[in-house]
Order: sequence, then C-alpha cells, then structure tokens
Amino acid sequence: MSAGGAGCPAALLLVGWLLLAGLQASCGSNVTAVQDPGVAHSEASESESESESESESEAAESESDSESEAAEIPNKTIVKEVEFGMCTVTCGVGIREVILTNGCPGGESKCVVRVEECYGPVDCGWGQPISESLESVRLACVHVAPENRFKYMWKLLKPDQQPVILANDSAVLEVQRDVHPMAFECETLDNGETVASIKFTVYTINELQMKRSGRPDTDAVLVFVLTVGVIICIFVIFVLIFIIINWAAVKSFWGAKASTTEIHSEMSSVRYKDSTSLDQSPTEIPGHEDDALSEWNE
Repeated sequence: MSAGGAGCPAALLLVGWLLLAGLQASCGSNVTAVQDPGVAHSEASESESESESESESEAAESESDSESEAAEIPNKTIVKEVEFGMCTVTCGVGIREVILTNGCPGGESKCVVRVEECYGPVDCGWGQPISESLESVRLACVHVAPENRFKYMWKLLKPDQQPVILANDSAVLEVQRDVHPMAFECETLDNGETVASIKFTVYTINELQMKRSGRPDTDAVLVFVLTVGVIICIFVIFVLIFIIINWAAVKSFWGAKASTTEIHSEMSSVRYKDSTSLDQSPTEIPGHEDDALSEWNE
C-alpha cells in the first residue's frame, strides 16, 4: 500500500507538469498570433515611409533641376545680351569692346560695358620700324597698354644659325645700321606663353639710299594735288556762303540777266523776220507786174 501510495503522487506530478507545459505552449502560440498583426502593420508603415521618402527625394530632385534650369535661363539671356566688338589687330594681342545690347542707362540701345584683350594669330610676319634714319632704326614689339604688362624677347636672326637672344627686354629696340643687313625678331610673352611674334629687316645705308632713290617721286605730286584740291574746296565753300548771305542781290542779278537775254532773243527774232520778209518781197513784185501787163495787153 505504501508503494502504491507513493507512486500516485508521482504520477499526479507528472500529469500536472505535462498540463502546465501544454498551457505554456498554447499561451505562446496565442501571443505570437496576437503579435503578428502588429509586426505586419509596422512593416507596412515602414514600406509606406520608405515610399514617401523616395517620393520626397524625387520631388526635391525635380525642384532642384527646375531651379538649376531657371538659373541657367537667365545666364543664357545675359550671354545673348552681350556683344563683342571687332579686335583692333589681325595678329598678336589687341583690345576689343564688350557691348551691352539691353539694360543700358538712359534708354540707349547699346552701350560699352568694358574693354578687354583679344588675341589673333601669333605670327605677325614682317613689320615696319616706327622710325628710321640713315644711322639708326627704332623697332617696336607687338603690345598693348600698359607696356610693362608683357615680357619681351629680342632675337638677332642669322642664316643657317641659331638666333642670338639679346639682353634688351623692353618693347622698343634701337639698332645702329651695319655694313650688312640684319634681321631681328621680337616675341611678346604673357605668363611665359608667346602671344605675338614679329620680324624686322634693318638695311644698310647704301641699301636705304638705293631704295629711296629708286622709289618714284610721287610725294611732291601728291602734295601738290592735295593742296590744289583743298584750295578749290575752300573757294567753293566761300562762294556758297556768299550766295546764301547775298541771296536777294544774286536773285535780282540773275533776273536782270535773264530779262536781258530774253530782249536780245526777241530782237534777234524780229530781225530774222524782217530779213525773211525783205528776201521774199522782190520775188513777189515781178509776179504783180506780169499780172498787170497781161491785163493791159488784153
């Protein structure tokens, strides 16, 4: 009996433990079942927030694109409203005007905003000296004001040899004539880059004299023609001024002259008629005499 009584409580404990384990399992499944809708709702809210953030980012990108386009349009219109004038040189460095075609003060159609540098081809070929005499020649590099803005490199050119770089670094070079002709080159440098290059030929005294003597002497003729033309123009201007000032006298003078011409023309026409009548009268008289004789004979 004691053994059977001891086994019953143990069996009861085992059954109770199994029931408790089953209840815990069922409660856990219920809890998970209850929590699943919340998890799904949180996942749905997260997906909606992600979609909203993506749409907001796309809207922000579209707004930034539209703002950039709106910012580009005024820049384009500003570029269209600015024109550039002609460059003052065909080679090397020069200046040009920047002209505004809209928004000028005073309602003007165009106005100059500023003046800026412009560049052409580097090689300017062979140039002419700025001044020369029988003893010396003054040569100038290609430059714009201010003169010290650029650096200058003078070279003495020799045939079949490397050019000799001279110590002079100014824009103007004065050279004394030699017994042989010489060739020089000047390079204009801007920040170490050559922007213009020009060459010069310095002739000897004999060559210069031969060129001057062989040149046709047209200077005197040109000066004479220009002087005569200027004198004639001044005379015509003074005549026109005199006519304008004394218009009444000139008009009466021309009127009297015109009336005198008409009187002379009328007198000449009368004389012509008289002469024609005198020429015709002798021919008509014999005709009348013949008629009278014929009547008398009858």
